[in-house]
Amino acid sequence: MIKMSVYYPADGGSRFDHDYYRTRHMPLIQERFGDACLRCEIDKGLAGSEPGSAPAFVAACHIYSPSLRTLQEARGRHRAEIVADVVKYTDIAPIVQISEIVGG
Repeated sequence: MIKMSVYYPADGGSRFDHDYYRTRHMPLIQERFGDACLRCEIDKGLAGSEPGSAPAFVAACHIYSPSLRTLQEARGRHRAEIVADVVKYTDIAPIVQISEIVGG
């Protein structure tokens, strides 16, 4: 199984609309990716490792896909539409990592 994680670093002054991300952006991805998205999760950063510290990331999402090829094909077909939607909820440049799940 493949997991694509998208992280949004917290820098203190950036804009991130969690409601839009949860109710509009992620459903858009799920709809466009179809069977390439087995499931997805959304994280909202609350704190860092030390009590009272700020989170490293304001948000993250994780999209699970059956294979790298399936994920890349779905992402490629809809990339322009998905990227165009990003400005509606944030001004943060996301960090993307694609991983193979090897344990659980």
